[in-house]
Amino acid sequence: MNSARELASDVRESRQTAVQVLEDFLKNIDDKEEDVHAFNVVDRENAIEAAAKIDETLAAGHDPGPLAGVPVALKDNLCTRNLATTCSSRILEGWKPPYDATVVERLRAAGAVIIGKTNLDEFAMGSSTEHSAFGPTRNPHDLARVPGGSSGGSAAAVAAGFAPIALGSDTGGSIRQPAALCGVVGVKPTYGLVSRYGLVAFASSFDQIGPFANDVADAALVLETIGGHDPLDSTSIPSPPPSLSGGLSSGVEGLRVGLVAELLEGIDEDVVEQVHQTADALRAGGAVVDLVSIPAVEYGLTAYYLIAPAEASSNLARYDGVRYGMRAEGNEVAEMNAATRRQGFGDEVIARVMLGTFALSAGYYDAFYGKAQKVRTLTRQDFDSAYAKYDILLSPTSPSVAFRFGERSDPMTMYRCDTCTVPSNLVGDPAISVPYGTGEGGMPVGVQVMAPQLGESQMFQVASFIESQAPKRDAA
Repeated sequence: MNSARELASDVRESRQTAVQVLEDFLKNIDDKEEDVHAFNVVDRENAIEAAAKIDETLAAGHDPGPLAGVPVALKDNLCTRNLATTCSSRILEGWKPPYDATVVERLRAAGAVIIGKTNLDEFAMGSSTEHSAFGPTRNPHDLARVPGGSSGGSAAAVAAGFAPIALGSDTGGSIRQPAALCGVVGVKPTYGLVSRYGLVAFASSFDQIGPFANDVADAALVLETIGGHDPLDSTSIPSPPPSLSGGLSSGVEGLRVGLVAELLEGIDEDVVEQVHQTADALRAGGAVVDLVSIPAVEYGLTAYYLIAPAEASSNLARYDGVRYGMRAEGNEVAEMNAATRRQGFGDEVIARVMLGTFALSAGYYDAFYGKAQKVRTLTRQDFDSAYAKYDILLSPTSPSVAFRFGERSDPMTMYRCDTCTVPSNLVGDPAISVPYGTGEGGMPVGVQVMAPQLGESQMFQVASFIESQAPKRDAA
């Protein structure tokens, strides 16, 4: 399969038209989407119209941009003008925003073609895309297994060849974990590097938008496109878009890499083996790789599952049946509010909202939420200590390869899927998952490269080297 860079080059050099490129991907969707269910909606008619306009732009002698004619799939919690944005929830079924998210505007401005909206765990709460109101997404490498979550639809869309690029959101690992399970590249940028304007909020101090791609270079190009300051997002870092593509071939000679000891504990052996092989490849490339301890990460999952539900409890209060989305019948406003939420929210969302409301309630705020915030500060301090000695940190992305549907029915087992990814969200640092080898059942394994805040350039440099050394595997 051609990369997004190659497709854009073909379109810009008139070796293919944007419509021809789009039709190839639409055929893949027609052939396999019924089995995979990556999408909540394929926006076929508008995508064809957008591709035709790109061809018209080229015919008029103008450059459509660096992503000319490249189909992009969007996680269905990113607002799209006049195209349903549901968060895979009944409570927003059919809701059409009056505006595009900033990242969507930037993709369109770069010549990308929005091909559809992808399935997710409802309101991005889950690690398997089993908690969607519209049914689960399946892993293209094995339809009996999950694709990960919550951005499972986006990861599956890229892995299945439905789109060369997809966007997801990452609150506790929701880009990197499904990327690992589906064998694609997934990036969580530094918090504030990519605008959150138009992203339906789950936990506002954690949420960040990032790309899925088939290779590191494509992911770098997309992050360069969507990154940079946005005055519409008060948490946006006031800096220009990152420059990443130029340093991808710089190698790892002389870099100091810390292999996080705590994130190797409790991890399946087949995954740990691939991480050690990655470390060996980095050493062979001239990097210094040592075991490093970051003690606070052991408490990261506990802190996250107090802070994130607390923020969700606040953010999801807006779904009251009054302003937008579904409305249930009730004799009075309070009764209507309660009925709307009971009928509109799924079990996982209700459980997390209840947990968050409890953590914020009088008498429990200091005991739970306050202490979790202290753990967040300790985690930041431990990462700072590690980055004083190492340029980059390395770990597994997921504790296991993709598991089978129904295997992790209890919440704690499911929440442990986020063990390796949550720490980067707690501290706001960037991280990327890169496919490296296979594990049980021949399923993909992802290794995670972490960097200090705004350290994307070096992170991508290391990720590109790891990719170049990774064992090759057959496409889905």
